[in-house]
Amino acid sequence: MTGNTDIHQLDEDTVARIAAGEVVERPASAVKELVENSLDADASSVDVTVEDGGTELIRVADDGHGMSEADLRAAVREHTTSKIDGLEDLESGVATLGFRGEALHTIGSVSRLTIRSRPRDSEGAGTELVYEGGDVTSVEPTGCPAGAIVEVDDLFYNTPARRKFLKTTATEFAHVNRVVTRYALANPDVAVSLTHDGREVFATTGQGDLQAAVLSVYGREVASSMIPVEADSDALPPGPLESVSGLVSHPETNRSSRDYLATYVNGRAVTADAVREGIMGAYGTQLGGGRYPFVTLFLEAPGDAVDVNVHPRKREVRFDDDDAVRRQVDSAVESALLEAGLLRSRAPRGRSAPGEARIEPGRDRSAGTETPEHEPTTLEESTDAATPSDGADADESDPADSAADDAPSTTDPANASVGGAADSSGADTADTERASRSKADVSEPDGTSTTTAETSADPDRRTDGETAAGAMATDSKGDRDTPSPTERAFRAATEQRTLTGEAATGEETEFDSLPSLRVLGQLHDTYLVCEAPDGLVLIDQHAADERVNYERLQEAFADDPTAQALAEPVELELTAAEAEAFTHYREALSRLGFYADRVDDRTVAVTTVPAVLEETLEPDRLRDVLTSFVDGDHAAGAETVDALADQFLGDLACYPSITGNTSLTEGSVVDLLEALDDCENPYSCPHGRPVIVQFDEAELEARFERDYPGHGG
Repeated sequence: MTGNTDIHQLDEDTVARIAAGEVVERPASAVKELVENSLDADASSVDVTVEDGGTELIRVADDGHGMSEADLRAAVREHTTSKIDGLEDLESGVATLGFRGEALHTIGSVSRLTIRSRPRDSEGAGTELVYEGGDVTSVEPTGCPAGAIVEVDDLFYNTPARRKFLKTTATEFAHVNRVVTRYALANPDVAVSLTHDGREVFATTGQGDLQAAVLSVYGREVASSMIPVEADSDALPPGPLESVSGLVSHPETNRSSRDYLATYVNGRAVTADAVREGIMGAYGTQLGGGRYPFVTLFLEAPGDAVDVNVHPRKREVRFDDDDAVRRQVDSAVESALLEAGLLRSRAPRGRSAPGEARIEPGRDRSAGTETPEHEPTTLEESTDAATPSDGADADESDPADSAADDAPSTTDPANASVGGAADSSGADTADTERASRSKADVSEPDGTSTTTAETSADPDRRTDGETAAGAMATDSKGDRDTPSPTERAFRAATEQRTLTGEAATGEETEFDSLPSLRVLGQLHDTYLVCEAPDGLVLIDQHAADERVNYERLQEAFADDPTAQALAEPVELELTAAEAEAFTHYREALSRLGFYADRVDDRTVAVTTVPAVLEETLEPDRLRDVLTSFVDGDHAAGAETVDALADQFLGDLACYPSITGNTSLTEGSVVDLLEALDDCENPYSCPHGRPVIVQFDEAELEARFERDYPGHGG
């Protein structure tokens, strides 16, 4: 199970540098360490078996180098390893997956650990070592194949407090599956199998074919959608990465969880914000909010350009130049998608393409007369201007593709009222790593050509071409003069209209739960700015509408939910993790109105789907429900069917809700506030995020130092 048979104690200086209190948090933590040991031992096959999500049994068997009796005795002592010798190895870049020398000792401290091993070059008997609760209880000869078999029984038997915090079997297995899948994809030349409760979940062939490995772990539907990525240093922007290679999925093949973003640096499965942001930036708005592609991406970098010694589990890494890495990953993935013809210049179905690349004639950029980013707008300025957006920035596709694509869809602003925009996704559920960019060439007033700058990674931001204030700018013929920034900020108000076309009053509105409010406008087309009797109130329009929709859904599901039978069953292929979750959460799915029958180990046939708020959910949303159940799991056995259903309603409420970057009329704002006032809890969204932030008069006076001695105003 180790890189070679020279297992030795590390010196104190090295231990001080790498020891970070290795903790086995859950079964997946132990599986990760054991699989890494097998791979470091040059195994050509690794078989992982778990029972009850790994809480009762973990067995990892390999055909690696194997260990002698002396090696076994040394391997379970703390800070003993065969993988590094000292600080020089650590600082020059660790080449092995493991290197701390803590894994076996730590696992054995919280379980009953049995190791059977025989070196490859040994013809005699192997050795069996039993290690319980931190003590070696027996060492004796045994018959076993070359390599090593490690069994972890009754995990946390001697630490009941830690065992109490384990989650359901389905969730713990999902974590185990994620770990084994990561290493199966990273090592397509190694035959990796995973078995749970006697059923083989997947098995790769070990023939070195990455596409075949993806087929084994994710299924045929995903494997057939994967696009190859191959970029060496010559094809990448300047940065520390020497190459980027692997597979990424067609934008239409995606999930609501980022668990399927498998990224590797120098062969090590890792997470890094720069890498994730680069991937998501390459897809731009081809993915809806909160949707993630399937990715298996390998990054190669010099050892001294990346720090793997950031966290005990070695899952996080740091680069010496995060920005350069982000650009390099973005470039490599975007090039692959463009070459496959998968980046388009219009927004996804149900969303409006932002006009981010527009620069109106008559502006003198050099004179500094551009509209500032995030200028607060009054409601009347935005009534006719903006259409709902999902919070993502403009599509980042090749300008050459623009003419060939359909014109962008538009959405009536009236549909942005409560419960409207049913197809748009909540910007809050989309991670801020969606650093999408606009690359369309545009003409300056002086006739020169320029390219719009890379936008912020924040999905709730726009460039000046998208702000409601920018909607005041001139038309395409330049018939109107562009107002100065002062004129834009303080010009006289025009007449506001409600959604029904009547003149808006601008008067204070009385509420039952909320304080009396007078709507002043919108900030960033995302926050409602209101005057209250005792100060200023900001309301997150997405969180507010999400709360309204959540309580409506709760009411709709109070009795049996309305379900719609499909004309014909729809077959869905599931990943290994989804298939396992389906087994555990079938009753909860039925409670929601999803009825499905298992066709085989990886396929289910959906026969009935929920009908929610006059909308029938698509059958493939069943996958999202399963993900929601697993991700939201709180404690083993504590999830009732009703609790799981309610958990999904919170996620479901996000989809039809008004998003950030959506301009509203005063009428629609008042409608939203009245609906919010009717809620049982108008002060937080279903996920616990605040809806309302209030600044009372005392705080405002303190900020403006109006309490300064001698101040008379």
